[in-house]
Amino acid sequence: MVISEGMPRLLLVSNRLPVTVKVEHGTVSVSPSAGGLASGLRGPHESSQGLWIGWPGDTTKLSPRQREAVDVQLSQLRTVPLHLSASEVTRYYDGFSNRVLWPLLHYLLDRLPLTTNDWPSYRKVNQKFADAVVRSYQPGDTIWVHDYQLMLVPGMLREKLPDARIGFFHHIPFPALDVFRVLPWRREVVQGMLGADLLGFHTANYAQHFRDAAADLMGLPSDGESFTVGGRRVRVHHFPMGVDVEDFEARARTREVEDARIELLRSSVGEKIFVGIDRLDYTKGIRRRMLSIERLLQRQPSLRGKLRFIQVAVPSRTHVDTYATFRREVDEQVGRINGIYGTPASTPIHYLYRSISPTTLSALYRTADVMIVTPLRDGMNLVAKEFIASRVDGDGVLVLSEFAGAAAELEEALLVNPFDTDAVAKTLEHALGLAPEQRRSRMGALRTRVRDHDIHHWVDGFLDALEHPLPAPAAARPAGSVGSSSTELAALLTALNQAPQRLLILDYDGTLSPLVDRPELAVPSAELRRVLNSLADMGGSRVSVVSGRPRETLESWLGDLPIGLYAEHGLWGREAPGLPWRVRASVDRSWMAGIREVLEASARATVGTFVEQKDASLAWHYRLAAPDAAEPAREALLRELTTRLCGLPVSVLEGDKVVEVRPLGVHKGTVIPELTRNRIPGGLVLAAGDDRTDEDLFAALPPDGISLHVGPRPSRARYQLASPAALLRLLQALVDAHAETWAPSPS
Repeated sequence: MVISEGMPRLLLVSNRLPVTVKVEHGTVSVSPSAGGLASGLRGPHESSQGLWIGWPGDTTKLSPRQREAVDVQLSQLRTVPLHLSASEVTRYYDGFSNRVLWPLLHYLLDRLPLTTNDWPSYRKVNQKFADAVVRSYQPGDTIWVHDYQLMLVPGMLREKLPDARIGFFHHIPFPALDVFRVLPWRREVVQGMLGADLLGFHTANYAQHFRDAAADLMGLPSDGESFTVGGRRVRVHHFPMGVDVEDFEARARTREVEDARIELLRSSVGEKIFVGIDRLDYTKGIRRRMLSIERLLQRQPSLRGKLRFIQVAVPSRTHVDTYATFRREVDEQVGRINGIYGTPASTPIHYLYRSISPTTLSALYRTADVMIVTPLRDGMNLVAKEFIASRVDGDGVLVLSEFAGAAAELEEALLVNPFDTDAVAKTLEHALGLAPEQRRSRMGALRTRVRDHDIHHWVDGFLDALEHPLPAPAAARPAGSVGSSSTELAALLTALNQAPQRLLILDYDGTLSPLVDRPELAVPSAELRRVLNSLADMGGSRVSVVSGRPRETLESWLGDLPIGLYAEHGLWGREAPGLPWRVRASVDRSWMAGIREVLEASARATVGTFVEQKDASLAWHYRLAAPDAAEPAREALLRELTTRLCGLPVSVLEGDKVVEVRPLGVHKGTVIPELTRNRIPGGLVLAAGDDRTDEDLFAALPPDGISLHVGPRPSRARYQLASPAALLRLLQALVDAHAETWAPSPS
């Protein structure tokens, strides 16, 4: 995308603002931060006259006057500060983002906490970010949200700004489905990310992992690299991030860097220089890297006293306990190796636990004989690309972990498995033995690729894809249906509030309550029960829950509320508390024993599947099964049922990760005549559901009935909301509007 004066205004959203706030002698100052993301996005930020929204850092210790001065300076930089309390930072950022999401997304499950109660804070702060964006948004703006701390924000924005153009970029790994499924809130996270029009990842593998998660957890069929979500096309693609090559090259050629490089060479005469530069983070492979250095010294005693490994470890998340422990472990390891292999004149590991200046960084890049970048897992790792960009001499060797995102691009590096310390040691030895022409050939190819795919190429590629979204498929929603824009939802609320009668017919799982792995875990929340009770108390309102659940479950969960309950897709029903349940149709159950054997055989053969027995139907659930096993098992079961059910008075219905066998003629639509029997003129009927079983409900509505679909799948429904939480908010808004409209006049 060419940056121009006519481009849409860009709203950038990230956990931290690209600024540094300093207090010197009581005076506060705000200055732009250096860094790949900040420098890469500076151009479109300025050219579009956009805004950058994020946390400015800890300002809780500033006086009100100092904080006001900070806000003024931030405004001049076109940044919008989102101030967080100390508790919010501790729980949302340290607690959930860095203690839960960070290790999980880097495949380090052993570092997950045994328990956590920080999810509500993560969700709350994500909502604060979304609300800040909504306040700043103007029609036509483009919104670009960044990284794992804000994975819920796109979905929250979509609910408030249904027509906005929203992009999300995930800067760290997105793991394979079996790993991601460990997260208890995995569906909420995926649903939040799907609020974007474009989802970007560093590598094709990460993008595919997300597609697998969306397909499995949300039941979304993919169309190549896109999904249809609520009538929108969501594209999932990889955009490898680069560095500001011109900036690194220019700095590498300065007199200051050359002087620093010469000083490094003078202090290490006769030594080969290995360099590692990382944040002090357990994902970076620092301890295993040092073990490889130790193994190299064991293998090649002649290198003792002739090898200097300079490891820079920039302090990171120092107040998180796991990082403090990791620092102690690294310190001990450095001391042990230097104690064994050091001499009075030389130590093999020069360990610098501090930040370094850009000049020193460039000098280290320029001086390194071998650059060691061996993270255990990394989204991209820009250090590898910074090293290449800095080698204006065309020399040097890069040893790179195959688990860094950069490995997908930098094939001329010497790729290693960081978990195999002996193999890494052999590769380091091989790197030292490369002939000059081999080093230059590899570096030349690497420099061409890094130069062609720099930070500006990354920014332009993502924004260009976001500015040209995929068209919504023509068949995504029926002709004449409408989306659920805020204007349309407001009109719907007004109509419902002013109607003399409201009949609300609501599905349960996936509609009122989020989907869960096991049916018994979907116990209604206190908020849901309160909202249902408030709806039923509204004058002129009747509420009924129509579910595939057994009547015993509905009675135990909702039986005390003043609402109607209909179980097993309408087979059983009772209109009010205290009334007996009655079967609404005569059904034949003689088929159940034989079909149960078929379903149980499939469950035994497929791990993660199970059979649920209801009064007159059977369900085979496969939400817990691995996708590569679940899909073949589902197809095989459907083939078997087609044969076994021939001539029986039953039908097969596929729901959300479930195959259900039920009596013919039993479906949710059969409750509509009964529920609308005493409808008064002008009364409105609203039905809400989330899966295929609810399409029968929508189809049976009277011509002026209101159908509302919850979730991302295509539907015949007239209105669509993103999630059960969005539906609860809509229903609560109806309660509030009714209370305000019909409140008695003050005397």
